[in-house]
Amino acid sequence: MAQPDLTAHIERGLSDLRDLVALESVSAQGRMLPETAAFVTRLLVAEGFTVRSYPGQVAPVLVAEAGEGSATLLIYNHYDVQPEDPLELWQSPPFVLTEREGRLYGRGASDDKGELASRLAAIRAVRERNGGTLPLRVRWLIEGEEEVGSPSLERFVEEHAEELRADGCWWEFGSIDPEGRPVLYLGLKGVMCVELRCRVAASDLHSSLGAVVDNPLYRLARAVASLRDDAGGLTIPGFYDDVRPPSEADLAAVAQLPGDGQPLRDTYGVTRTLATSRAYHERLNLQPVLNVNGWGGGYEGEGSKTVLPAHGFVKLDFRLVPDQDPARVLELLRAHLDAQGLTDVEVVELEAHQKPARADAAHPFVQACMAAAAAAHGAEPIVNPSSGGSGPMYPFQACLGVPCVAAGISNIGGRVHAPNENILREHFARGVAFGVALLERLAANPA
Repeated sequence: MAQPDLTAHIERGLSDLRDLVALESVSAQGRMLPETAAFVTRLLVAEGFTVRSYPGQVAPVLVAEAGEGSATLLIYNHYDVQPEDPLELWQSPPFVLTEREGRLYGRGASDDKGELASRLAAIRAVRERNGGTLPLRVRWLIEGEEEVGSPSLERFVEEHAEELRADGCWWEFGSIDPEGRPVLYLGLKGVMCVELRCRVAASDLHSSLGAVVDNPLYRLARAVASLRDDAGGLTIPGFYDDVRPPSEADLAAVAQLPGDGQPLRDTYGVTRTLATSRAYHERLNLQPVLNVNGWGGGYEGEGSKTVLPAHGFVKLDFRLVPDQDPARVLELLRAHLDAQGLTDVEVVELEAHQKPARADAAHPFVQACMAAAAAAHGAEPIVNPSSGGSGPMYPFQACLGVPCVAAGISNIGGRVHAPNENILREHFARGVAFGVALLERLAANPA
């Protein structure tokens, strides 16, 4: 439970969250991004932050700073959200924070406005507990392009490195497991999204002509089938050559992770898996993966239509691990398709690529985050060397040299990016308590 003296800050943080969720900051559609940046700026200025706004390719990038002391914490968050579609599956309006049975529903409630609001509440609490002053320097980068691949961020971090220097970075997300234990992540996989396209004619044809005209969906099926085996291993020659072997610390961290993914299978009704037992955590943390995101072309309505489609497409994403480079993987993919006789299958890059990143578990900042999590939650944290997901962490480690730790308030049933996205009210309170514990620990024990 949250400490009693944090109650007022928790409630004010939830009020901030209601206001943030009401702002439809959908970056994929360019909705309300300047307005949301302006609102976030007002929230930060009211708490004593100096805020600078910089133009991004899609939305403003905010850099805020407050406090003083020998310790410097960098925080990374984003104010943009995913589209709310399909709207009919929401049980309450997506841009109205709605509470049901201890859960708070709304687009961005978890990813990432709930995280932002809980951290701001923690900063307010620390200031109050220290006579109105913030006993360490906090630098906060908040962008509005994360949900479209953060196309401005890598160059921004490179160009503003001195403005962002810190002892460590508190990353934009994290979770709490069904038993109430905090779950920390010390890295992210890289991601590369592509679309395979194939065209065989200028127009759809009668399917009888399949006797003499090749089918683009067959060509794409052959391409996809050639990329991985039945166990999920990639079959592209050279794909694994640059994979950094996991360290002893990585292997030790994976070995202590509890469970085999059963809560995930129960929550989402999963009927077929690629890994259980220990391999579940090894694959999520340490191994790259290929996903088929969507497939289109030809007739997709009810009943049959005897047509030979003129063209088709498949959307893929590659999740990468250190030291894989998306540009190199793209080269290997093209060479592999050519070697399969699929030179007519076009490879089109989608959105911005992300490189993988992973922090050293022994770093003092990582240890401080682990200690703060244990103190705030009353339970030892579960520490993952990497999240299975991706994000723009690489430039923070490569350009700033700071370790990044993801610690936050999401839950296994949070439905991030889906209808009925939610957080637990209790988890929001715990997130505020963790923020207070981390800030005060860093202030008292600077690196």
